[in-house]
Amino acid sequence: MVQSKAPDVAAYLAEFPQDRREALTRLRDLCLQELPGFTEVMAYGMPVYERDGTGEVAFAGQKQYISFYLLRSDVRAAFADRLASHDMGKGCLRFRKEPDYELVRDLLRATASGDGAVIC
Repeated sequence: MVQSKAPDVAAYLAEFPQDRREALTRLRDLCLQELPGFTEVMAYGMPVYERDGTGEVAFAGQKQYISFYLLRSDVRAAFADRLASHDMGKGCLRFRKEPDYELVRDLLRATASGDGAVIC
């Protein structure tokens, strides 16, 4: 997908076919549940979850996969063993099939419990 110009997350999700929309909606629901006190915004053409104005988590639907951006380097380090078997860039976890929702939930909980000071 080309970078979205959607004004909000609901409009962003509506741009996707039903099967992709369901997976992305589930990621959004997890973010909303597990990131209390964070603000949901659209930035860089995707949903981003900010604490005190700093993005710590984001996700995006790409052409070949779903990206989950884990911007906290301390959380990535703490989960290095669990992330090792996944397709992972510097801060981007790529799911070519169904996202690993249990892993995402654990990453979100770790992000929420930290102080937000360690961003890549």
